Amino acid sequence: MINVAVAGAAGKMGQAVCEAVEHAEDMALVGRADPLLDTALQDVLGDADVVVDFTRPDTALANARMCLEAGVHCVSGTTGADFSQLEGVGDANLFAAPNFAIGAVLMMEVSKTIARHMPDCEIIELHHDQKLDAPSGTAARTAELVRAAGGRPHEPIHSVRLVGLVAHQEVIFGAPGQTLTIRHDSLTRESFMPGVLLAVRRVGELERSPTVGLEHLL
Repeated sequence: MINVAVAGAAGKMGQAVCEAVEHAEDMALVGRADPLLDTALQDVLGDADVVVDFTRPDTALANARMCLEAGVHCVSGTTGADFSQLEGVGDANLFAAPNFAIGAVLMMEVSKTIARHMPDCEIIELHHDQKLDAPSGTAARTAELVRAAGGRPHEPIHSVRLVGLVAHQEVIFGAPGQTLTIRHDSLTRESFMPGVLLAVRRVGELERSPTVGLEHLL
């Protein structure tokens, strides 16, 4: 049984993670940390094997460091933080992903293949109006992967913030006389939960910490 605590438990993603953990047969929810619940992260670390963090860019780095130094594995879905500076910290592992939806990961992987043949592309990401970072971590990661594959993602990345949206992204590749568009839509936060649970189950096996990107676990 994997004992899991959730940081940011009162947020929409945090609530979805808590529900997913409670329904997982091999996991137990042992703590909910959130300022709105008057419960600090350090108050739930003692019982946890893994902390799942969906908080804010300005707190995620400190939260991850606290987990690692306490010997607790951390799975972070908070984008906008530079986790590279936590390499070698503590005796536990850190896994982070800009997107936990399997379809979004496949979109990024396919984009790498297309970029070798149709290098020019535009990235458009659309999210709910409460998302703090722009461009999204998924869009930034897509541009990074396309560039590494020899593609030319155009700048700037286009960010849309609008009530009614959840998480959506288009990658439009162009070549003389043709375009190719890949689009992924997360219609509910349920789409992220299989990836989150996969990361919780696998974070303790990582050979490198931090590891970034769900593609490393698929």
